[in-house]
Amino acid sequence: MRLARFLGAFGRICISAGVLILLFVAYQLWGTSIQTAQAQDELQQDFATILDTAASTTTVPPDPASPPTAPPTKPAAPGEPTAKIEIQKIGVDNIVVEGVSLSDLKKGPGLYPASPLPGQTGNSAIAGHRTTYGAPFNRIDELVPGDEIVITTPQGQFRYFVSDEEGDGNGNQIVSPSQVEVLRDFGDNRLTLTACHPKYSARQRIVVVAKLAPETTALPPRLGLDTTSVPADLDSIDGEGGSILPAVLLGLMALDIWLVAWILARHWRPWIAYGIGLPFFLIAVFFFFEEFSRLLPSSF
Repeated sequence: MRLARFLGAFGRICISAGVLILLFVAYQLWGTSIQTAQAQDELQQDFATILDTAASTTTVPPDPASPPTAPPTKPAAPGEPTAKIEIQKIGVDNIVVEGVSLSDLKKGPGLYPASPLPGQTGNSAIAGHRTTYGAPFNRIDELVPGDEIVITTPQGQFRYFVSDEEGDGNGNQIVSPSQVEVLRDFGDNRLTLTACHPKYSARQRIVVVAKLAPETTALPPRLGLDTTSVPADLDSIDGEGGSILPAVLLGLMALDIWLVAWILARHWRPWIAYGIGLPFFLIAVFFFFEEFSRLLPSSF
């Protein structure tokens, strides 16, 4: 009887652990998109304000054949909006933020700090998630040579077309995370998109290169841009360095809520007790997952 009770309790623990793991996977794949959607809404408004300000300082030349000229730009603060990327073929319409740390990429695609803005001279590189935090680059592998990518910055709108000079004929190349040479200046005006590969893994990186439309004249790079600041990895793989205490407290809160519901279920109608406790339990688990994910390596 003791062995039976022990095995029964152990089985329930295993089932509970399995359910929590599945919930965490669901949170990573879908729950994180809620945060990104909220961040993108705020970024859209902020970027619209930036564009309005830039439009008021743009100089219109007397010659109608000459394009308007916007003032030089400075690197934005980490996590702040810096551009808008649109790829109609794969449904991308996102604000790009400055930086590629985990906290930056939670908001949307991120511009590598040492990169010029799209439309400027050199190699403008942008990283994005494929399966978490809105998955902006989820279908990046579907891009083929000739596909159009439209980027809007405070200096104007720029068109790029997917190239395959360095790829294997299908519009992309697969590299290891340490192959940061794809971010270097190749002497042309290009846009480099990077994301984890394969999906649901951070083992490799998929790289898509696009060239600036030939009829467009590239602008000077950003003021004070440090092009020597080369990252050690194509994406940040470090956690945010959050404190473990909030995760522990929220985990204990979720456990307490479930224990209270379990005790009530033993002395009351189970479906009512669990029905009342479930929403509070899920809310506590959601915030526990959020704090716990801060302690983990970057999501894919």
